[in-house]
Amino acid sequence: MPLFLSTCKRTLPALALFLLLTGCASDKDKAPPEKPVEELYTEASDLMDKREFSEAARRFEEVERQHPYSQWATRAQLMSGYAFYQALDYDSAVTAYDQFIRIHPGNDNIAYAYYMRALCDYERLADVRRDQSYAQNALQELQTVVSRFPQTTYAKDAVLKIALVNDHLAGAEMEVGRNYLTQHLYTAAVGRFKTVVEKYQTTSHVPEALHRLVESYLALGIPQEAKMTAAVLGHNFPGSSWYENSYSLLVKNNLASEGDKEGWLNRN
Repeated sequence: MPLFLSTCKRTLPALALFLLLTGCASDKDKAPPEKPVEELYTEASDLMDKREFSEAARRFEEVERQHPYSQWATRAQLMSGYAFYQALDYDSAVTAYDQFIRIHPGNDNIAYAYYMRALCDYERLADVRRDQSYAQNALQELQTVVSRFPQTTYAKDAVLKIALVNDHLAGAEMEVGRNYLTQHLYTAAVGRFKTVVEKYQTTSHVPEALHRLVESYLALGIPQEAKMTAAVLGHNFPGSSWYENSYSLLVKNNLASEGDKEGWLNRN
């Protein structure tokens, strides 16, 4: 058999396969056919009802692509963001809300867009041992909602979520501080616990932070700081178990008398 015929026989099946694959890829990459805006929007809404959120988001985006100057397009931008949010695709949701905020700053739904953008970071709050960038972003975005739209229901909910984010961030500081204590890095631990006391005063972590400061100061050989901190703890949280623990530490270190808890506190 001539060499070129043999080569052709080997090449033609591969060429046919290549053409088949490229043909499939081009068909797949084709844009959806043009449709009336009402039909596209209804299809997207039906997909939302079926909880097919990712596909619904793409269909809402198609509304905007095919009919960019219609009232439906503005509505579809918000809905695509919400569909991505429901699909847990927070990055895409943020992109959609950012686009809406940029293009429609005076829209009646602008407060909602800001709130949902904040919620995308809020929903990604990680375990306290992980990176806290989403918590910081959520705090900033929620504060923006409160400051820009104070009379809305979104602002009221944002205030509640701000408290939760602060508690989360305080918990992250406490986790790091405890690790420093375990490693006997007392000065570093003091920095973390003081941050909780000074920056997150309204959170649930403050009593423990004060107690851990007492522990750290005693370990550093600064008894007066330990006594002053224990006095603050006793004054603000007199019935807490953390004050009981701090007082026991002071007694153990001969800085307070057994059974004279109230008298000791009044003298400090």
